[in-house]
This record gives sequence, C-alpha cells and structure tokens, in this order.
Amino acid sequence: MKSFALKPVAGALIQQGNGKRLRGSLAQQLAVQILTGELPEGHMFPGEIEYAEQIGISRSALREAFRTLSAKGLVDSRPKAGTRVSPRRQWSLLDPDLLAWQFEAEPSLKFLHDLFELRMIVEPSAAELAAERRTEEQVQAMRGALDAMARHGLATEAGRLADQQFHMIMLEASRNDAVIALASSIMAAIAWTTIYKQRKRELPRDPIPDHRALFDAVAAGDPRAARAAMAELIRLALIDTEISLQPD
Repeated sequence: MKSFALKPVAGALIQQGNGKRLRGSLAQQLAVQILTGELPEGHMFPGEIEYAEQIGISRSALREAFRTLSAKGLVDSRPKAGTRVSPRRQWSLLDPDLLAWQFEAEPSLKFLHDLFELRMIVEPSAAELAAERRTEEQVQAMRGALDAMARHGLATEAGRLADQQFHMIMLEASRNDAVIALASSIMAAIAWTTIYKQRKRELPRDPIPDHRALFDAVAAGDPRAARAAMAELIRLALIDTEISLQPD
C-alpha cells in the first residue's frame, strides 16, 4: 500500500511547549490573576512607576506586559487614565494563549461547556462540508494522522499533535475560509482539553474509534454520517472531560 507523508496544514498546531516567551512571563502571570478573578473586572492598576517598583521589574517590561494583555482584550490602557482590567465581554477568550492560561487558572465547568458548545456549533457542519468537498489527498492525510494517533496515543505529545492535525485537515477540507479562520482556536481547545482530561488519571476510554467513524464518513463522502459522527465525537469528549473533573 502506498504511504502518504503528512504535509503541513494551515494554522498553528498547539504544542505543550509552545509560547515559551509568554510562559512564566509577567503577562502570563497577570492574565492568570485576571482570569481567576484575583484581579477583577474594573481593577485599576497603580501608576506605571509605582507598580514597576512594587513588583520589582523595569518600566519597559511592565509596558510590554500591558501591551500583550491589551492586545488580548484583558486590560485597557489609556494615557493619563491608567490601566484597568477590561469587562469580560471584551476578552479574546478564543485567543490560543488565553485558552492555555485559562486552563492553567483551572477552568470553570461553564467555561468548558462553552468551549464544547462552540465545537458542537462549528465542527459538525464543517465535517458535513468536508465530506462533500474533501480531496483524495486530504483523505489520505487524515488517514495518516489517524494512524499516528493510534500509534502514539493521546497521552503523548506526538499523539495529541496528530489529533489536532486530523481535525485541522477536516476543517480545511470544508473549503470555508470563515470556518478555517477558527481553526487555531479550535485546535487550542482540543489540545488543552485533551491535556486537562489526563492531568489526574488516564483517559477514561479510547477515543480512536470515534475518530475512525468520522474519518470513514468523510472518506466515503457521506455528509449526514460525517455530521453525526462529529457530533458524537464531541459529545463523548465532553463526557470524558466531566469525568476528569470528578474527585479521585
């Protein structure tokens, strides 16, 4: 049987080691405090000189942190008015960094449900389109990603990256640019929920059969079956996540 090498796909796959510059940075530390409510909406930070002295960093480092947080909607900085924590409705919650920091801050059950609701809104429709529009090359790439998932398992980074690649290829196969634009956020949601589910114990079940059912439907060009398989995959993934929240 001819083998097909996986090709790079659009959008960034989320590796656990990515974002090293931001990990442990002041921006990340402040973001976690904001996301947990330790720094509530409307909180006004001290003046730049005073605050930099309080926390023992340079003013340039503080400015850089505030610029990062402002770009993600977490704070609003204005000349003379100062810097305050923005209302939650302004936060870029689907930003991949914010998703990572949200999981570090221990996400609420509502936040997790919101993520899975978003996936349920987007991905089944994308799977339906993918079944109608996928190319043979994309089918083979999905097969390669699925085989890599099965070979490595989702307890490994290689397996998780293969999982994301599988979903990324499916989203690209929809040939809908608006859907593809959500890919980085969806990949981050998949990556961090998969890691989160295993933080205390092994995955409660093998998710490969769910992915194989989705692949079979897309490969067969069956839109209805692809939609149903994707919806079932997400439903079961949410159940797995809820199980992981239960105390030991």
